[in-house]
Amino acid sequence: MPPSLSHIRTVVTAYLERHPGERDALAGLLAALDVGAEPTNRTTLPAHITCSAVVIARRRRVLHIRHKASGGLLLAPGGHVEADDDTLLAAALREVKEKTGIPASALVLTPEFRNEPIDIDVHAIDPDPAQNEAAHWHYDVRFVFYLADGAPELALQAEEVTGAAWLPFDEVSSPTLREKLVGSALDGVIAAVNASVIIHDGRGRYLLHLRDANKPWIWEPGCWSLLGGGREPQDRTMLDTIRRELHEEAGLTVADLEPYAVEHVTAPDGTRVSIQLFTGLWNGDPARLPLTEGVMLAWVRPEKFPHMTMLPSTRELLEQHAAAHPLPADGPTASTATARAKAPSGTVLNVVGVHLYLERGGQVLLGLRHPESAYAGGSWHVLAGHCEAEAASACLAREAYEEAGLVIEPADVELVHTVHMREQPTDPPRIQLFFRALRWEGEPKLREPDKCVQWQWWNVKDLPEPIVRYTRAAIEGIRAGRVYTELGWTR
Repeated sequence: MPPSLSHIRTVVTAYLERHPGERDALAGLLAALDVGAEPTNRTTLPAHITCSAVVIARRRRVLHIRHKASGGLLLAPGGHVEADDDTLLAAALREVKEKTGIPASALVLTPEFRNEPIDIDVHAIDPDPAQNEAAHWHYDVRFVFYLADGAPELALQAEEVTGAAWLPFDEVSSPTLREKLVGSALDGVIAAVNASVIIHDGRGRYLLHLRDANKPWIWEPGCWSLLGGGREPQDRTMLDTIRRELHEEAGLTVADLEPYAVEHVTAPDGTRVSIQLFTGLWNGDPARLPLTEGVMLAWVRPEKFPHMTMLPSTRELLEQHAAAHPLPADGPTASTATARAKAPSGTVLNVVGVHLYLERGGQVLLGLRHPESAYAGGSWHVLAGHCEAEAASACLAREAYEEAGLVIEPADVELVHTVHMREQPTDPPRIQLFFRALRWEGEPKLREPDKCVQWQWWNVKDLPEPIVRYTRAAIEGIRAGRVYTELGWTR
């Protein structure tokens, strides 16, 4: 779809906040938006919108092309908006790729302007009998980019372009653009505009943020990612940015943040983004943090990364960090040793498992374990996982999303049954907690096919076989109103 009127109005309004003196020059465009015209359609007369890309290389030079349609004038690459351009920025990026061969991935939005235009020029267009076009006006919306290192050589569109040149700011052909460039601090030198942080506990766990799904306009929708965000005008340094973002997103303060690396990723609009990465140590309970953005925070170990919805660049980064910070191979960590030292004599650690009792219309959700699964291969089982250093309800919410794509808030579950068991005399004792979800979002999906090959709803009165023994016992206990079951203990 072409850019919406609300999007165009947002872009023009942001521009006029920078340049209020140009409101009269854009009065015709504002009037067209007020009456619901189609300002990006080239058949809309007496004026319509075009989009251009102002590509800046180092030493304050701007890319110009010699366009046949303009009579050979040197202009910034640009043209009319097309039906598939969902934003004005997308139209500018498409035009520069078509005219010069420079892809969006070789362009970087500037910290000064981001996705707002640097200039909106109003100029007259002569009639074109060959195109059956009368004289009209263009509102040329111009977005500014830096050329990334390693950008490809120009590949000019021969049908429309006869040459190209890199002109210094004071030789830019457009008077309005030239004035804005000369008065700016733009220099073509790429700097980080976003900051993220690798938070770990020093014991092999990483704090990851599950971002909202079904919101394509946000960064990495539905993915596990690092906490962080973009630099704001009040941030003096990128360290200020990451501290502010941690506080705003999760009410989190991490002491002694250290710079780690600068990474380059692809933004939703296709442009390249430089991110300053930091690292920091923290070992708290993420379930206690006042999360304001996204679905949840959770501790995750590296072996889980391949089974999680995560950008490849994020996974590679975390795996590199984990490889560079291996756990000591000579026994338990100091914190674990301290905990054991304080335990009363004869204490035996119990493994804690969390289980999702998801019921709908008299049916319960069960998963068929992969035949080669390390546990209960080929048997039916509820969605389950093991608690790490986290609240049981938070663990359940994490496992529900990782295994089946279900979004459950920890506050929306209630404990309905506990099984205390030992499968074999030599096995560690286990406490299996079964939680009922009062509310959830989504339908079950196969997110970890190496563990579960099928999700299916079963009548609670007619459970399938084979089914994990303690799962059947728990479901039957829930139906009977019992809250506790013991299995495998000799009296």
